Amino acid sequence: MHAMPLPPRLKLVPPGAWVALAWSASTAFTFLARVRLPGEEAANELAATQFYRWDGLVVLTIACALALLGSVWLHRRPLGALALLLTAAAFLTTNLAAVAIQLAQFLAVDLALYFIAAGRPRRTGVAALCTALAVLVGWESLRLLRGWGIGTLEELTVALTAVVAWLLGDASHRTRAYGEKLRAQAATQAVTDERLRIAREMHDMVAHSIGIIALQAGAAARVVHTQPDAAREAMTAVETAGRETLSGLRRMLVALRHADQDQNRHRARGVAEADRLHPAEGLADLDRLAAATTAAGVRVEVHWKGARRQLPPDIDLSVFRIVQESITNVVRHAATPACRVTVDYLEEHVAVEVTDDGRGRGGTTDTGFGLVGMRERVALLHGEFTAGPRPEGGFRVTARLPVPATAATVAA
Repeated sequence: MHAMPLPPRLKLVPPGAWVALAWSASTAFTFLARVRLPGEEAANELAATQFYRWDGLVVLTIACALALLGSVWLHRRPLGALALLLTAAAFLTTNLAAVAIQLAQFLAVDLALYFIAAGRPRRTGVAALCTALAVLVGWESLRLLRGWGIGTLEELTVALTAVVAWLLGDASHRTRAYGEKLRAQAATQAVTDERLRIAREMHDMVAHSIGIIALQAGAAARVVHTQPDAAREAMTAVETAGRETLSGLRRMLVALRHADQDQNRHRARGVAEADRLHPAEGLADLDRLAAATTAAGVRVEVHWKGARRQLPPDIDLSVFRIVQESITNVVRHAATPACRVTVDYLEEHVAVEVTDDGRGRGGTTDTGFGLVGMRERVALLHGEFTAGPRPEGGFRVTARLPVPATAATVAA
């Protein structure tokens, strides 16, 4: 059976506020137990002589002040805060003339133990539990040395609640730490998988470029004597394709040299792909992607800015993949009928923006690896990437990739 998650608003309440609320509720309960409520013949607990006197009220005030101060300190100084809460519990217990620290007075301490064990290192949590148990043992030992009566069973009950609270907090801490470890491992694997996919796509682009170079070189060789102008154009195309391929390889191979890949798993697949000479997807396919998505039920508006020009294959593919992933996430998670894509051709950069008016989750996936992949692509190309909710509602994904000067020169 799974525990029900806390509502988002309750998660915003700091632990100190919960501890202060627990102290206030337990103090109110202590007073209610010592008055005769409607329908009762007598109060459940007898009030001590000083309970309503001025000295008892002073002790109550001091105890409440210590407890509230401990609640404030809980986030910054957990052990100091626990010491203040234990002191407050002891003060209030003396005002009750009880033989043992009552469970109601220890409620705030139990809650503090839970938060310390859940949010602090295990060593701090163990120290907090030992301190709480030491206070209980010290209380009983002091009364025993003075020849007063002690409440062994009551104190054991209070000690048991403290241990249970610490165990629950420690379990929460372990669960969260394990979840963070799994998320870190999954994110690392996602980055590695994305790098491998980029490497395979680069393989396809290089194979395509080499195929074009071979065809153009062959054509130039056949007409070099009869049609020198056509041969010159063919060799210019060879030079352009060669420069773009070398530039893309240089950028990608340097960034991917540390990728942790299973060479045996991908060797057969790479050999099979080496025989395929097909053009990789790019911004030229964006209108087709928008039409397909619109037909599926989510209208995609594409806006082009600047003078459209040919981009290096790796940059062209990366921009397309970023738009493709963003649109996919809008369809899956944003719950909106439309989104907007803006591609801006700047002088030294190409910028893309995908926005929607949905629930603010258009840029996330079930695991969050869509953003990881997009961020990794942009980082490999030394660009800038942002993704997050928009102030006016919805979600925005933006990427800005530098275009090498050689590409701009060729385009010109």
